[in-house]
Amino acid sequence: MASPAPPLLLLSALLVLPALGLEMINRFYSPQLTNNFAVDGAGGRVYLASVNRLYQLQGDLRPELEEITGPVPDSPLCHAPQIPETSCEFPRTLTPNYNKILELDLEQGFLLVCGSVYQGLCELRVPGNISQLAVPFPPRSVVPSMLNIAANHPNASTVGLLIRNPWGDTRLLVGATYTGFGSQFFPWNQSIVDHRFENSPEISIRALNARSPAQLFTFDISPSDDNIFKVKQSSKSRHRLVFVRAFQQGPFGYLAMNVEPAPAGKESRPSSVLARICLKPEPRGEPRKLTESYIQLGLRCEGPRATLFGRVLSVFAEPGRIFGVFEGKKEAAVCVFGLRQVGEEIRGARRRCFESQDQGDVSVLDSVVQGSGPSCERRNIKLQDEQLDCGAAHLQNPLAINRPLSATPIFQAPGLTSVAVSSVNGYTVAFLGTASGQLLKINLNASLAIVSRQSITIARGQPVHHIMHFDPVDPTYLYVMTSYQMTRVKVAECDKFKTCTDCMEAADVYCGWCTMEARCSLQQECQGSEDSMFWTNPSTGGVKQCPSMTIIPGQIDIASDTKSIILNVTGNLPNLIQMNVSCDYGNDELMPAIVVYDATQQWVSCSFLPSDKFPEFPSNQDYVTVDVAVTVGGVQITQNSLVIYDCKRTQAVHPKTPCTSCLTSPWPCTWCSTDHTCLSKTSKCDTLVKNDDECPVITTSRLPPTPTGAAKDFTLTLSNVNNSQELDLECDFGTERTFSARWINSSAVLCSDVTLHTTERSQDFPVNLQLGGHYGQFIDNPATLSVEVYNCASGTSDCSRCHGRRDLGHFCTWSESSASCRLNSELQTVLEACPAPEIRKIEPVSGPLLGGTLLTIQGRDLGSRFSDIDGKVNIGEIPCSPIPERYVVSEEIVCVTSMSTKVFSDLVTVNVNGGGQSKEKYTFMMPEVYSITPNFGAEAGGTKVTISGKKLDIGKEIRVLFNETLECRDLVRTESSIQCTVPAMGSLPDSNVQVCVQFERTSCINSELSFQYHENPVITSMDPRISPMSGGRIITLIGERFELIQEMTMKIRIPKAVQTNCTVLSSTMITCPSPPAPNSTLENRNVSLDFIVNGVYLSDEELDQDLAAEETVYVGSKFSLEYQPNPMFFTAKKEKLIKHHVGEPLTLVIHKEPDNLGLRVDEYQVKVGQIPCELNFIFNDKVIHCSINESLSSSERYLPVTIQVGKFNQTITTLHLAGIDTSIIISIVICSILLLLSVVALFVFCTKSRRAERYWQKTLVQMEEMESQIREEIRKGFAELQTDMTDLTKELNRSQGIPFLEYKYFVTRTFFPKSSSLYEERYILPTQNFNSQLGFHVQETHPLLSGEWRVPENCRSNMEEGISLLSTLLNNRHFLITFIHAMELQKDFAVRDRCNLASLLTIALHGKLEYYTSIMKDLLVDLIDSSASKNPKLMLRRTESVVEKMLTNWMSICMYSCLRETVGEPFFLLLCAIKQQINKGSIDAITGKARYTLNEEWLLRENIEAKPMNLNVSFQGCGMDSLSVRVLDTDSVSQAKEKILEAFCKNLPFSQWPRVEDVDLEWFPSSSKSLILRDLDDTSLMEDGRKKLNTLNHYKVCDGASLAMSLKDKRDNTLGRVKDLDTDKYFHLVPPTDDLFENKRSYRQSHRKKVLPEIYLTRLLSTKGTLQKFLDDLFKAILTIREDRPPLAIKYFFDFLEEQAEKRGITDPDTLHIWKTNSLPLRFWVNILKNPEFVFDMEKSDHMDACLSVIAQAFIDACSISDMQLGKDSPTNKLLYAKEIPEYRKIVQRYYRQIKEMNPLSDQEMNAHLAEELRKYRNKFNTNVAMAEIYKYAKKYRTQIVTALEANPTTKWGQLQHKFEQVILLMEDDIYTSSSEA
Repeated sequence: MASPAPPLLLLSALLVLPALGLEMINRFYSPQLTNNFAVDGAGGRVYLASVNRLYQLQGDLRPELEEITGPVPDSPLCHAPQIPETSCEFPRTLTPNYNKILELDLEQGFLLVCGSVYQGLCELRVPGNISQLAVPFPPRSVVPSMLNIAANHPNASTVGLLIRNPWGDTRLLVGATYTGFGSQFFPWNQSIVDHRFENSPEISIRALNARSPAQLFTFDISPSDDNIFKVKQSSKSRHRLVFVRAFQQGPFGYLAMNVEPAPAGKESRPSSVLARICLKPEPRGEPRKLTESYIQLGLRCEGPRATLFGRVLSVFAEPGRIFGVFEGKKEAAVCVFGLRQVGEEIRGARRRCFESQDQGDVSVLDSVVQGSGPSCERRNIKLQDEQLDCGAAHLQNPLAINRPLSATPIFQAPGLTSVAVSSVNGYTVAFLGTASGQLLKINLNASLAIVSRQSITIARGQPVHHIMHFDPVDPTYLYVMTSYQMTRVKVAECDKFKTCTDCMEAADVYCGWCTMEARCSLQQECQGSEDSMFWTNPSTGGVKQCPSMTIIPGQIDIASDTKSIILNVTGNLPNLIQMNVSCDYGNDELMPAIVVYDATQQWVSCSFLPSDKFPEFPSNQDYVTVDVAVTVGGVQITQNSLVIYDCKRTQAVHPKTPCTSCLTSPWPCTWCSTDHTCLSKTSKCDTLVKNDDECPVITTSRLPPTPTGAAKDFTLTLSNVNNSQELDLECDFGTERTFSARWINSSAVLCSDVTLHTTERSQDFPVNLQLGGHYGQFIDNPATLSVEVYNCASGTSDCSRCHGRRDLGHFCTWSESSASCRLNSELQTVLEACPAPEIRKIEPVSGPLLGGTLLTIQGRDLGSRFSDIDGKVNIGEIPCSPIPERYVVSEEIVCVTSMSTKVFSDLVTVNVNGGGQSKEKYTFMMPEVYSITPNFGAEAGGTKVTISGKKLDIGKEIRVLFNETLECRDLVRTESSIQCTVPAMGSLPDSNVQVCVQFERTSCINSELSFQYHENPVITSMDPRISPMSGGRIITLIGERFELIQEMTMKIRIPKAVQTNCTVLSSTMITCPSPPAPNSTLENRNVSLDFIVNGVYLSDEELDQDLAAEETVYVGSKFSLEYQPNPMFFTAKKEKLIKHHVGEPLTLVIHKEPDNLGLRVDEYQVKVGQIPCELNFIFNDKVIHCSINESLSSSERYLPVTIQVGKFNQTITTLHLAGIDTSIIISIVICSILLLLSVVALFVFCTKSRRAERYWQKTLVQMEEMESQIREEIRKGFAELQTDMTDLTKELNRSQGIPFLEYKYFVTRTFFPKSSSLYEERYILPTQNFNSQLGFHVQETHPLLSGEWRVPENCRSNMEEGISLLSTLLNNRHFLITFIHAMELQKDFAVRDRCNLASLLTIALHGKLEYYTSIMKDLLVDLIDSSASKNPKLMLRRTESVVEKMLTNWMSICMYSCLRETVGEPFFLLLCAIKQQINKGSIDAITGKARYTLNEEWLLRENIEAKPMNLNVSFQGCGMDSLSVRVLDTDSVSQAKEKILEAFCKNLPFSQWPRVEDVDLEWFPSSSKSLILRDLDDTSLMEDGRKKLNTLNHYKVCDGASLAMSLKDKRDNTLGRVKDLDTDKYFHLVPPTDDLFENKRSYRQSHRKKVLPEIYLTRLLSTKGTLQKFLDDLFKAILTIREDRPPLAIKYFFDFLEEQAEKRGITDPDTLHIWKTNSLPLRFWVNILKNPEFVFDMEKSDHMDACLSVIAQAFIDACSISDMQLGKDSPTNKLLYAKEIPEYRKIVQRYYRQIKEMNPLSDQEMNAHLAEELRKYRNKFNTNVAMAEIYKYAKKYRTQIVTALEANPTTKWGQLQHKFEQVILLMEDDIYTSSSEA
């Protein structure tokens, strides 16, 4: 049994990488807990065993078979019932069967299945058909030891291993945990000792040779004690063996297990043990005894710092080594042990035991019964290798090595449960399952170091089973089992890696680069991968081996004429010479390539792109990249890129440095100084500049600032300008205007009269030299020269700021008169000194004595430069040091306060220009810290703490440090407190950590503060797990350490989800309102939950191994919330207004729709207005009763009645408060005493009325309870019927399936129903000869189905010639249409004749459906023309013409495939459901009326109590000898026979069943007495002059009685069928109502008639509700369009109808809807629904026919478009489905709309479809018989037909009337004679 998932930490989680490299391919979900599985590689199957079930699955996990294995009556204190003459004094109860062993033996052809029931009984089943036993077991001579194989408790371990000796005999090695007396599994107390099963051994070897069934599971050697390993009874509690796995490596068998200590020994830990036995026989050829070779040694998996991983959880064996998962306290680890080392240890141990007698390392297991001695004995012999490996009979045994074999973990992680290992390409890949349902993939190198790892989630929250299997045929698939799921996983998802580099860097050893397919793949998926040059693995060189190439040349000048390029292709790839190689330039530009191969490299030569195919250059770029790929067979195996460059674009891209950029570009460009142009080196130029230091450049680096608006001259120096006087230059300052440049000398020019303007404080203008007359061409300006233009009047508000600009080179001065800053040249007098500083604000106003506070001083005239104020800022006598970087001229000073020795306050002074003082004082203070609250929290942080103290708001900066380095965040402080959020700790500290409060980053205040970190909170359970869509339901969380949580929110894991706040109730309980679902898509879905604790949250997708603990707060997928629709409430009658009298108590009855929320009583809140309504009780979660006992009064007359569940609030109704009218009160006051009596009478009347109303409310409650009981009856009935129908579906799958009639029988029954003239010739019943296996073989025949046309030989030739000629005429369109119209004009040509002729024509033309369809369309056109002039809506409503019956037949032919493939199964299940539901209750055998029905006329309106019984019936027939059959005690004998026959013959078609009249039913009341049961005999009772049919109750047949059914030698026809009996003489359950006998009835019988029979109409609802699902499934199947089988015929015909309507101007959509309905649903489907015997080989009883009529009527109403006006007088068959009809109508309209939206069908496509349908059923009918029948009509109306043919010009021109006469002449004298003789 799988262990439950461990509690999930709120603040810690399993650390895994994202899911890569693994892919889930298939899944199978098991509703029961899974136990074991086995994989059949050869058969391509998987066998899965779960509790009470065994599944046979295909390799892709699609289910094939399911076998039920439990529960069974059993007791662990009783021997298996299969043991003869066994008895048990303990009761047997239904016990679930847990699978213990599931092993596959393909050589012997069986599947070994062992369960926990019957003391661990095993079975051998057939692979491929698990329903069958391969070998009958147990034999009659069975003994208990042959049955007691596996452990008989769900939690006790069992392992099994099939071993085979050299002679082919198979044996079974079994290890099973002891479950007898003294073990924790023993189910009895210590006062009663049951030693019955003490002899069950822990380890044994048993015979498993299927050729010897009598020896199966016996101990393999005699005496048997030598082939078992059994712990002594006194030692069992101290040495409890828990087995993990058994496996074989070479000639040895191994058992991995844990030796669990005694429960009392709390300090002792379980020890992991590996036991080994020899499987090879002794040298003499005899089988070796188990205990001789048994030896065990411990396995010790020990991590760093002596961390011990004790219990082994999973083992996987590989050649030469085993991998094991071992469990530790917090984590699990994977350790590897070498089997060679194990062998060496065993050999050394035996040497020490028997040669050197070293008793310290080896001991004999004295706890085992078979132990030969307490200690080792020295033998003075040298042991042979055989004895060292396997021991010997003369050596002591079994042995145990006391010193364990140690190994260090190769991997550790929490929650590991299983391991599977594969060796691939020199690497080892370990697959590890976890308790949370994940699968990890660890890639290990040769030294078992981790190379990479991936993970995938298999099933969230479900632990992975400890055994995983690789697919034996394709090891790239791994089968993984979790608690309720079987999964097929592909071990590598190589196609995720799109490039060779990604593929190699992934380091997934399964994946490699398939060179010639250019994809990452598994090796076997790559064509040619057997050659290492075609497939590259990470282990063979990695990224360096990826295909790559170098392009020569790599750079191409756009002006060059490059014709070809050469590619040097390198990497791991094959020789390309003989391959189809091309160069791909993109955009479908491929050039053929030539490959040259030398000893080490491959060279590819390709033509280059023509210049007109060059790609466009990007803007501001002088090159373009061209991707070039080498393709082989259209696949790009490698690619690179080359560059096309343009030197001219280089100049255009860098206009201000054209020469320098040209010569320093990565391209081979050169500068032509003559043309001032950048050219490629191949271009011609007179004067070339080759180096960038020779370029003409501006060398001036800086120009002095200039004031705005002033005309200035600027001199610019240049270099490398030879003969530059001839160069015409212009000065460009980035404005619209350029200024002239005059050469001063050969290296300088003058820009004269340059005037620049700015309104800003200062602005930089670029300075460039432009070639005169060449716009956009400049001399290189590498320094990006610019000039600063300043405006003294802008941005200068005081004197200090104005004078401060002088340091910037601005000639500004302050004008005191105008209070402004101006150019120096504009003022007469210059004021050098500025006013004294003005300090407007200081901040902060206080700080600590230690100083260090950053004091900000803001004001005006605070110095013109930093040197003015440096050292001149003080607080009293304490200096404050200004910070240069923070100084703002004149406006702001930031300084650092120095330390003060005392507490004091003083002004802040700035000693500049006479000095200035602040208006407020700065105070030096000493802060104090007292305490921290709370002083503990979770290690993940997030706790909000408050530090209390005094003067805590002083200073500029404050920090709170935990453990000296971790800073408290979100800090908020006041004068007396500091609040902040505690940081997280990486690991839990051993002691409290120091809390340091720092002001201005100085020393700590009160270093005694401390904080204690605790382990994080844990959530262990959540309830409930379901929420309504509106949310708000209170969810309770149970866990530990919740006192650490200050605030917590819950949210669902989807984007933009709402968070809800949780409430901590105690240290172990939290409540959270469920979040609302943001959209309707979450309805009926499970959504994972996230919890945000103390403001800390992280989702699982972001988890990584390097995450700090403070970030890990995700709760994980263990907790999820299922959203269900909001509950729906209503009153009993769904009233919108309820009247209530003021002052009286109020009782409300509220109904609730069924849901899956499972709400508790306290979750409902009912209010009337704002007054709560107290809930009294809730009946069956459907009816809510609440009351308001106090007087209900309000100022408002109307109060809403609302009910609230969580956040869902629904107003159900409105309560009207009715009081006494004011006029009545006034009348009472003013009335005289004479009216007082009237008032009293009125009061009495009102009192009685109110009492009556209260009585009505009580009655209403009773009615509601009765309605709830009816609903419960429907629910239970539906559940029972679903169970029965599930069993029926399984039976259908196992038997021959649904009994469909063959197509030919379907056609004859549909075309020729009872009204047909051929119906009387339909059946020919041969002599009934019953076969016990096949039943009665009754072959239905029909004249049209006979193989030959039986006519006398003397007239055959004439008749055949006549029939042939008539067939030719019928294939003439004009003749056939005239022929039909001529007969339809005859008054004596009745509807029956018209239908018969249409069906005969259908048979005659069955082989030419295309022609038949065209004729039908022509006739329909005529019919539409005649109907359009009258009432077009009536067309096709009835079958009154030949064409209407032809249409019916055409629909039947076209819809047969749909009927069989889509509709057949739900229709058959509905029929079976109706039959089973009817049979659930009593049925009157004579009247046919039943307790359960859909038809009111067939309702048994009496309360007949029927008791169900199970009879044990034997009957030698139908393939089964005996069965248990369910009947009712009210069943007549014939009814019981029918149910018995149905049970025995359910796998046979009904036509092969024996009839009730053909069998006898014999009852055996005792072993010596028998009685034949009959419906009527001498014991039959008389009542009111009528004889009552005998029932099973009449004969006193009891539950479990034994009966025998047998065939009669001769049918007794004296009674006939029961339903045909005269009701005046006989009755079954209820005598018919008859006034003549009324006076003779007893009082009881007369009184029974007074019960209203209408009360039993509720049974119609019960039956309807039970059958509703099956009816819905049927209607859905009929009215759903399958994508794989669209209804082509329907589409074709509906389009034909729409085309005809359009031609005649009929636009009314209702008319078209009616035409379509009359064509398909009414013409075909209703016919099928009412006549299932047309489709299935089954019986349709009269009662079944009545129920089907109701269903057919519902279908008709659904297809109708007229509104039904229903009332209380409407018939019940219309009222019954009135609620569902609107929904059905929507489905019908959607069906019509979908057909209309289908693609139109041409005549050719329709003909092809008809031909395909015809191909399936060709040559099924004898058309000669049909032609002969048609001729009878032709003969009868000969004259009229000839007249019509002559009147038609076309037929007359073709002489068709003469040909018709010729048919008459050939047939006239012979037809009747021949027919009579035939």
